[in-house]
Amino acid sequence: MQTWTPRTARFLSAALLAGAALLPAAAQAQWKPTKPVTIIVPWAAGGATDQVTRLAAAELEAGLGQKIVVVNQPGGAGSIGTKAAMDAPRDGYTWTAGAAKQLGTYPVLGMIQSKVDDFHLFLAVTNVSIVSVNPNTPYQTLPQLLDAMKAKQIPVATAGNSSSGHFAMEAIVKATGVKYRHVTYDGGNPAVVSTVSGETEVTTQLAPEQAEMIKGKRLRPLAVVADQPLTIDGLTIPPITQFIKNFPEVTTGFGIFIPKGAPPEVAATVEKLWAERVATSDKIKKYAADKGALFTPLSGQKAYDAVWPTVVNDAYLLQDAGLAKVAPESLGIKR
Repeated sequence: MQTWTPRTARFLSAALLAGAALLPAAAQAQWKPTKPVTIIVPWAAGGATDQVTRLAAAELEAGLGQKIVVVNQPGGAGSIGTKAAMDAPRDGYTWTAGAAKQLGTYPVLGMIQSKVDDFHLFLAVTNVSIVSVNPNTPYQTLPQLLDAMKAKQIPVATAGNSSSGHFAMEAIVKATGVKYRHVTYDGGNPAVVSTVSGETEVTTQLAPEQAEMIKGKRLRPLAVVADQPLTIDGLTIPPITQFIKNFPEVTTGFGIFIPKGAPPEVAATVEKLWAERVATSDKIKKYAADKGALFTPLSGQKAYDAVWPTVVNDAYLLQDAGLAKVAPESLGIKR
């Protein structure tokens, strides 16, 4: 069961009450889809986005009375599948999913012209990254790994530029001055597998993507990228702030996003179902507890307010790392 309570999750105490926070319009609106809904997961199967999207889709499917088809379309650090959803007809039948903050940072990287407020946001869980190594490496503690990184460029596996694992590693670089060799994959799951196999030595991907490998002792976790410890299967992973003082917050809210422009009753109905089914889902609660995530069901303005500070933080992290193709301020993202 997770024990961490990151600072960016201050709003989360109200999240479990989301079921009672419906707007009257949302409560009255009804949408009855006449064909299957498609959710484009812009990452490979088995990763954090894929895992929680399929659980949330099953809850929504029962409420809509219509099948929801989850399609994996990885590539471009999630930007390819996200753009496919943006380019689809705005009839309410094509959604996307992932880390909501990336909707705001894709244009900083010059990938796609997306904004957080181009979407209706429905968040299910908040995830943190873990710094883990292949058990055959000599690194027993995070300080040992950081010392080695100061001497040589160690290969670190992530799901690509702007992925959660990438942001976690860049925050470490900014705080410590270490260097690394970035090895990218089309999703968190293949990135984790690469470290398990020894193709890379380190991964900084999300806890849900690493949990089973940690339980099976196929990864050695050194630190959770948060300010509180994380416990997985009885193993307590120390917070990175134990080793690096004043470390920035690097958390990620995951969920499902409906492009705006769809009929208003679509988002209203999903908001109602999100409160009734997702926010009360025992399956998603158990998933969060088993995988080291926080169960944080939010929608509407509350979801936006939770996501926006993480967009600002990550946009300037990219700029400070020299990775920004477009200045955040020019996109309306101000410190």
